[in-house]
Amino acid sequence: MRCGFICQPTSKPLTTTEYYWPGPKMTSNFKSIPVIDLALAKSPLTRPRFLQELHHALTCVGFLYITNHDVPQDIISDLKHALPTLFALDPAEKEEVALHNSPHFLGYSQVGSETTAGVADKREQFEFATELPDSWRAGLPLYERLKGPNQWPSQDSSLRSVIEKYIHELTNLGERFLRLVAEALSLDPETLFSFLSEQHRLKLVHYPASDSNSDPNIQGVGPHKDSSGWWTFLLQASPPTVKGLQALNKTGEWIDIPVIEDTFVVNIGQAFEVVTHGVCKATTHRVLSGPSERYSVPFFQGVRGSLTKKEAVETLREHFAMQNMALEASEGANIDSAFLSGKYDIWGESQLRTKIRSHRDVGRMFYTDVFHDYVNDDS
Repeated sequence: MRCGFICQPTSKPLTTTEYYWPGPKMTSNFKSIPVIDLALAKSPLTRPRFLQELHHALTCVGFLYITNHDVPQDIISDLKHALPTLFALDPAEKEEVALHNSPHFLGYSQVGSETTAGVADKREQFEFATELPDSWRAGLPLYERLKGPNQWPSQDSSLRSVIEKYIHELTNLGERFLRLVAEALSLDPETLFSFLSEQHRLKLVHYPASDSNSDPNIQGVGPHKDSSGWWTFLLQASPPTVKGLQALNKTGEWIDIPVIEDTFVVNIGQAFEVVTHGVCKATTHRVLSGPSERYSVPFFQGVRGSLTKKEAVETLREHFAMQNMALEASEGANIDSAFLSGKYDIWGESQLRTKIRSHRDVGRMFYTDVFHDYVNDDS
């Protein structure tokens, strides 16, 4: 089997956006995560090689590291330095900005308050997002209430600036990256922007140290595919000696994704898998707790709430149908997506259901009309 697809030859000279990529014989049973140097995209001499490497990562792995990403180092360092202080806030200070105060699911949640695959995750986290006003009112779709302002801890006046600068830089990185992804898939550079939301989400995550001898459950985060974003950009904010993140390959083997300094780990979300008709698959991953505490900062590029199943499936159907995909037909059609398999036709509603099921205290407080329907719906 060969991973990837072949772009149709044209009668005009090929450019870097219409290149012929037969690719070597490859399988999706990866043993490591590729490292993609974004600097290679800046030169016409190295751009074809860059696009081939990116294409392979998109179609064969679903995870990659990116280097030379142009996010200023001081922005990253400031955020890293803020993490221990933030999580050292006393319980009363954390309670002031608790997630259960927010209809937008933004704020602090303690260890064990979120579950994955029915098991409590051993992590505490602060959730932030692109700052937006609370503009929801009766008559608007209920999922629009997910958008709104952050809760900011009052004890550290500098924190808001640090986080907002980071969100701004990661938003820009995400947009630069999407143009490169589009080119690697032989799409117009702006094609993928029509699926984006104006609000992106950021989690600051702390995994406490775990002793496997005294506690057999070492689930930092259980096995899952990212369902809340178009793409995820992850900063592993602990030293390289601290492990935990793993991705699942084709044969069911968990592959370590260690810390590589000055990189982001980037992975595909479920919505992107849907829109690309399974050519670019969201890869299952997990986090294991270990003997050392771990800090992690995922940035989730937001998907437009009004996106329908029909739009998601049909917008690029013809483009990907024209490709000579080197994936078995049954594999390409077997898209593992809660959005497609569920009974909700609109992305925003499926996301609201997921949020309420993960944070039921928020659902009971702010979404009483739909709470019981969502928590009892296992579609």
